[in-house]
Amino acid sequence: MERMISIADTGFIVALVDRQDSYYQDVKAIYLQQKEIIVPQSVLAEVAYLLGRAAGISSVVQFLRSLKTSRFELTALKEEDIAGIGDILEEYQDSRIDFVDASVMAIAERLNLTIVLTLDRRDFSLYRPQHCPAFTLLP
Repeated sequence: MERMISIADTGFIVALVDRQDSYYQDVKAIYLQQKEIIVPQSVLAEVAYLLGRAAGISSVVQFLRSLKTSRFELTALKEEDIAGIGDILEEYQDSRIDFVDASVMAIAERLNLTIVLTLDRRDFSLYRPQHCPAFTLLP
C-alpha cells in the first residue's frame, strides 16, 4: 500500500495520544498508513490545550517531545491561508465552522491535500474545497 500525505485536525491527534479514547485503534492504524501528516500550528495549539486540560502539562510536554520522531510535520499559517480562513468563515458562518477547522481546510487547499484526518465529520463534510470535489475523511 502506498503511504499517503494528509492533514490532521485536533480530534484525530488527541485520540492518537489518548490510548483510552474509543477511536484510538482506528486512528493509530490510519496514522501508520501515512507517509507524512501536516499539522497546522493552530491545531497544535488546540491539541496542547485539550491535552493539558485533560491530562496535565506533563502529557503536553511528552507529546511535544514526540513530534520530532513522528510522522507529523508542523506548518505555519501563511498570508494566503489567513485570507482563505476568512473566506471560509464568512461563507460558512451559519454552520459554525471554527477557526481551527477553517485553517485545516485552507492549508489543505494550498497544499492540494485531499485526505483530512478528523473525527469532526460534520464540518469537513459541509465544506466544498476548490481543488477537489470533497475531502476524503479518515477514519
